[in-house]
Amino acid sequence: MAAAAVHRLGHVALRVQDMARAVEFYQLLGLRLTWEAEDWAYLQSPETGDGVALLSPAYKAAGPHFAFHFKHRSEVDAIHAQLSATGHSVGPVHDHRDGTASFYLQDPEGNWLEMLYEPAEGIPSNVAGQASIPAQLG
Repeated sequence: MAAAAVHRLGHVALRVQDMARAVEFYQLLGLRLTWEAEDWAYLQSPETGDGVALLSPAYKAAGPHFAFHFKHRSEVDAIHAQLSATGHSVGPVHDHRDGTASFYLQDPEGNWLEMLYEPAEGIPSNVAGQASIPAQLG
């Protein structure tokens, strides 16, 4: 099996106490709100598609982490298999409603990571008036 390789560091997920205040702050930095739910929000750079996920205290699916993005869905499965084969504890791969697929794990130092496939056309926005931002080319 060929080794899967990280395409880019795509987003960082942060725990926030005041979602509205945090969204406003990151918008002031030039990020666009592209996904908003009751318990989390996603803001992205209009230039690169790199993002910040803001997690409210009610969000329980994941905690603070950073995500490595992959170009192809099959690469997520391949890196999952590679890590499992070398004895790393990894969570299951999930296909998400926005077209992405990912799994979580901790590095040897205890930092949480997400291995994420993002479609080349970008993650669709659920925010009115916001078009999806294409993934960074490369």
